[in-house]
Amino acid sequence: MHLSRRPVAAAVVSLLALGVPALASVPALALPVRPAPLARPAPTAPAPASDRSSSPAPSPALAQAPATVTVTGEGSASAPPDVAVVDAGVETSAKTSQSALDAQNRAAAALLAAVRAQGVAERDIHTRSVTLTPLHDYTGGAPRLTGYQAAQSFTVKVREVARTGAVLQAVTDAAGDAARVDSVVFDVSDPAPLQARAREAAHADARAKAEQYARLSGRRLGALVSLSEDASTYPRPASPAGETSGAGATPVAPGEIRAGATVTAVYELD
Repeated sequence: MHLSRRPVAAAVVSLLALGVPALASVPALALPVRPAPLARPAPTAPAPASDRSSSPAPSPALAQAPATVTVTGEGSASAPPDVAVVDAGVETSAKTSQSALDAQNRAAAALLAAVRAQGVAERDIHTRSVTLTPLHDYTGGAPRLTGYQAAQSFTVKVREVARTGAVLQAVTDAAGDAARVDSVVFDVSDPAPLQARAREAAHADARAKAEQYARLSGRRLGALVSLSEDASTYPRPASPAGETSGAGATPVAPGEIRAGATVTAVYELD
């Protein structure tokens, strides 16, 4: 039976007024007790960004690096020259500057006419320098003017290598004692194909070495990891292979033009 709190409290007060020990005779009544609210946990402040970032993350196991072999390959390629570059000119001396220039002009005109007669095109002839220099005699102390020297030099490109000797002979015959030949250089007009062949040879050499090392190690050659060109030699004349000359021509030896390449290659070993 449900009893309200108020009648019970009134009965207790009445018994006390009569001198009756009410608390001893009246059984304690169980009053409904509301359950105490559960204490909520205090909110936890988020960890600082620095703490979150510094916490070590589980790292996967590192894969073992594959074995590699590093080799150097060298290669070269050669070809006969198809062009000759001739540096030639004239040089004259006279008492006066005008006389020296006049003599130089006559010798230069003769040289050019002879070169053109050998089939050299105008686009392959150009003047490198023209000089007029006073000449002095330093004997006996103070310099003494003795005359003038006039000179002119040309670069002549001979595209028919077999005619190089004839061109040289024509220059000396036309200009006489005034003729000067400074140098003759043989070359290839387009060095790119020759250089490409040298690189191919260097690459093949590197791969052959790598295959040998793999075989000696009991492994198989794997994929190419890296390849770098260490050096590339521009095509240049090699040792003379023989002479080219004809009747009334200056003997010349064109030889061969050689290009070189060096590469470093890294291969995996399976």
